[in-house]
Amino acid sequence: MVVGSAIGSGIFRSPAGIADRIPGPAPLLTMWVIGGLISLCGALTLAEVASEVPKTGGIYAFLKEAWGRLPAFLFGWAQLTVVRAAALGAISITFAEYFLRFLGYDPTIEPYKDYAHYIAALAIAITATFNVVGVRMGSAVVNVTTVLKTGGLAVIIALALTLGLGRTGGNFTPMMPQEVVPVTAYGAALVSLLWAYDGWMDLSYVAGEVKDPERNMPRALIYGTLAIIAVFCLANVAYLSVLSIGEMRASKLVAADVAQRLMGDGGVKFVAFTVMASTFGTLNAVLLTSPRILFAASDDGMLPKFISKVHPKFQTPYAAISLVATLGMVFVLFLNFEKLADAFVYAMLPFYAGGVGAVYVLRRRPGYRPKFSTPGYPVVPAIFIAAVLYLLVNGLLDPGTRLWTVGIFGVLLLGIPVYKVFVEKK
Repeated sequence: MVVGSAIGSGIFRSPAGIADRIPGPAPLLTMWVIGGLISLCGALTLAEVASEVPKTGGIYAFLKEAWGRLPAFLFGWAQLTVVRAAALGAISITFAEYFLRFLGYDPTIEPYKDYAHYIAALAIAITATFNVVGVRMGSAVVNVTTVLKTGGLAVIIALALTLGLGRTGGNFTPMMPQEVVPVTAYGAALVSLLWAYDGWMDLSYVAGEVKDPERNMPRALIYGTLAIIAVFCLANVAYLSVLSIGEMRASKLVAADVAQRLMGDGGVKFVAFTVMASTFGTLNAVLLTSPRILFAASDDGMLPKFISKVHPKFQTPYAAISLVATLGMVFVLFLNFEKLADAFVYAMLPFYAGGVGAVYVLRRRPGYRPKFSTPGYPVVPAIFIAAVLYLLVNGLLDPGTRLWTVGIFGVLLLGIPVYKVFVEKK
């Protein structure tokens, strides 16, 4: 679940935007390592919190346990209004673009650019149906597609490192960018990186359904995150073995362009199929895990009661799944990949920080005996929280993201009066 959630659209779609902001091999690869280490700091901390609070809902349960009902409600509100719909949209649009590339069409030109949005909405509907039918079917799809996409990505990396380096010698010089890169560009790039790495904590959403969670949750979070860091760094070295930084900046479908250069049209179809399997599996993972957040919040009286309805035959939270899928379809019809990915990250960052910060509150309580303790406490959680604060401030200072960030925060803060009127008063 951890690897299946994280290796989705990001590694196949985000490198172009990151290379556009940081045009130099050395800082580019360094930022991928930094993004992974920040994610690892979060995973190490949440592994401890999850071992003590192994409840369905993940971050929702952690926020409620440590900070109270209002922060937990705001997390559910964010999931309902922005986060999950944006995630589904960004993942499904990547699936649709590579699907069109597989068929031989260019998804960056009309009318195929528009067709991609309709195909993406249909993909969300199909994966939602799988997860309504049952957890076993949804998780089976995740497992199969995880094997396919990990294997396919390994083939791309191997071919690029062997054939690419053999033909071009790589594109690693000059290692540093020729122009001066503004500080805000690094922050904007890190937002895209955290979108690519996101998924390292999705398993915590279904902690209540994991066998022996005190033992298995920490192991899955830590080893899964380490595996993701290794794969993503290798993938970027492989891309640079074939494409220059300038070519990466212009390549929206970087993996397909690498395959085109190495193997021709047959390679493009292989890569496109790999990415389709990757993103389709990630869609399943999102629709398997995220509706449990809304289910937990609804069951807790934080959201309307109908959201916690369970299907009489399949015993799945079908109302929450259907709601999340419908909102995702609406988002993907009107927004592009970059807007969807940024909306997800900026809306989630405050709650990631709150979930990680829960460890400071919980450790002060008597009787707190987690099965796993965060290595490097209290520094490791502090690194993650400091990184989040930097990104939030950077989003407000960067002219390119300021308006979008303010709009997202406005939607989140709107949840406070909603809570006061509809939850607290009741």
